[in-house]
Amino acid sequence: MHDFDHSTLAFVDDIRDRERSLDGYSRYGEFLAHHADRFDRHDALFRSADFAVAVWECARSAFMGGGYVEIRPDLLDLRPVIALDHSLQMRARVGLRHHHLAHPPAGQTADWARDPWQHTDQPWQHPWNPYSTDDAWLLATAELTVPVPLDMLTQPIAGWPYRTLTDEAKHVVSALASHANTVLAPLVADLLGGAR
Repeated sequence: MHDFDHSTLAFVDDIRDRERSLDGYSRYGEFLAHHADRFDRHDALFRSADFAVAVWECARSAFMGGGYVEIRPDLLDLRPVIALDHSLQMRARVGLRHHHLAHPPAGQTADWARDPWQHTDQPWQHPWNPYSTDDAWLLATAELTVPVPLDMLTQPIAGWPYRTLTDEAKHVVSALASHANTVLAPLVADLLGGAR
């Protein structure tokens, strides 16, 4: 696990990606090549924002055994999304514990808990749903969304060679992770008030 902190929501691991590849170049690239049909589209609907969403989704795939990009464990989700106006947004979903709320619930409701299977000495704990189905739950979630500048994106083209597709996808994923760390991380830190 990487050393996450208040300013790091996402981490791209090029070294592990290369070490775990079959061809010595990129495991992520191998995964992209296996799903090349997602990127070889000949219609006008596959825009740079669509490409960004697709390559991030592949970078986060559980089938890659950890993914090309890792997100901080305490986040419920971090991903690019296409807004109603077709712009690209970066969205973080954060589970809020009751002590984060201005007015915690009056009754005894179950809250997000820490993952019982994770080592307790790790500061960024996975949120965990309460076990008991006999209790009331209040699982508050916040979504923080920021726009992604168009100059970060790559316009996809049909029939990209394997390494070109891989390099362009890595560039976009790294830019999105950097944007999340620069723009979203301070908002998440403010929302959580430094709590983990």
